[in-house]
Amino acid sequence: MLCISVIEVKAQLTFEKYEYANRREKLMDMIPDGIVIIRGASEPLGDLPFTQYNNMMYFAGVEIPDAILIVDGEKRVSTLFFTIDEGHADGENISLDLVRNPVKITGIEHYLPYEDFSETLKNRLTKGTVIYTPFSPEEYIGENSMEKFNKFKRTVTDNEWDGRLTPEMQFVTVLSQRFPDNQVLNCTPFIWELRKIKSKAEIDVIRQAARLSVEAHKAVMKNTKPGVEEIKLAALFQQICMAGGAKGLAYGTIIMSDKNHAYGHYMQYDRILEEEDFIILDGGANVSNYASDVSTTFPASGKFSETQREIYELGLFVREICQRLYRPGISLTEIGAEVKKELEKKGLDTSDDRYNLWIRDGGYNHSIGMAVHDRMLNFDRGEPLRPGFVFACDIMGKADEVTGIRIEDTVVITEDGFEILSEGLPRTIDEIEAFMKNN
Repeated sequence: MLCISVIEVKAQLTFEKYEYANRREKLMDMIPDGIVIIRGASEPLGDLPFTQYNNMMYFAGVEIPDAILIVDGEKRVSTLFFTIDEGHADGENISLDLVRNPVKITGIEHYLPYEDFSETLKNRLTKGTVIYTPFSPEEYIGENSMEKFNKFKRTVTDNEWDGRLTPEMQFVTVLSQRFPDNQVLNCTPFIWELRKIKSKAEIDVIRQAARLSVEAHKAVMKNTKPGVEEIKLAALFQQICMAGGAKGLAYGTIIMSDKNHAYGHYMQYDRILEEEDFIILDGGANVSNYASDVSTTFPASGKFSETQREIYELGLFVREICQRLYRPGISLTEIGAEVKKELEKKGLDTSDDRYNLWIRDGGYNHSIGMAVHDRMLNFDRGEPLRPGFVFACDIMGKADEVTGIRIEDTVVITEDGFEILSEGLPRTIDEIEAFMKNN
């Protein structure tokens, strides 16, 4: 009986209850003088499925609309607020056990209806209590906090015909007006710092997302040939991901060929592939709110030209240097210096701008987690790599305007080295040509 109960409880959350409790406790350690208020997403205004914000999923794991979580650093307890009837929950495939017994299912100490939030907050605050809340935009699947903020600022806040604040900053404004005796401070840096290093359980989920991405990449490669429409390849990539259990795509699938190599993140799928095309496919699955990021580069014909072969082999050379060096304690700056040294041994002029990223970043492009460009607090490429750090080893380069490469893996630093979470792809020229031979 006990075993069945444990299985039922675990099934309502992505992780075990203690995983979320540990995250909340670490957050409490950072705010001993106050409380953190984290708000969940509201239901979409259109006929789209509900998805929860990443921060609510990170600290509570609940996919219920309009949930609010208070993490109390002074009293060392948390309270979850939501209101949803069982019919509505069942219609959205939300666990009825969660709705009926949220304290048992989540492990959060207290539950109250959403309608009690305002009064509870008012009664909880003393004059010295600091109110913390995220100032940066919350993320849905496929979104990245600061990229979302920059777009919103450009098109809404700084628009002379609009001028609205982000929902997060509007909430900050209302809190400051209602509680003028309490400081309202930004807890986004604390959350970013906690999300920087992934637990074993998180890495297991990211590995699932990465391996699913690998299957989608292989399916696209197998179905690529001259005369195929890019839009059909993009649809195939999404189909493989969703049929394999993805919650969605980690980001819009990028397909670049011919002149579109110039645009970095091209997603228009407007070409029919030609014999000489060299394709960059950059796509990843999202599993249980965790992203992956994988890129492959291959010829539409299945056979590399001399120009394609030259730039690809150079990229593969740099990738091998970086991945040979990844381990705890070494910095990306040190890896970049080794890349510079090895390129110079080949007689290459490392002052050429095309080598800048390889030398500066040691193959690193960005952190990966609940967002594909996961934010971090004050990341310094000179700091030692640590176990649990998940990132994109992204080798990019261009031979000319229509011949670029992106060889990208989702990588995690382990206790004694690293693991390619997205392993299983044909990567060498011989492997790619053999894999595509019977298209």
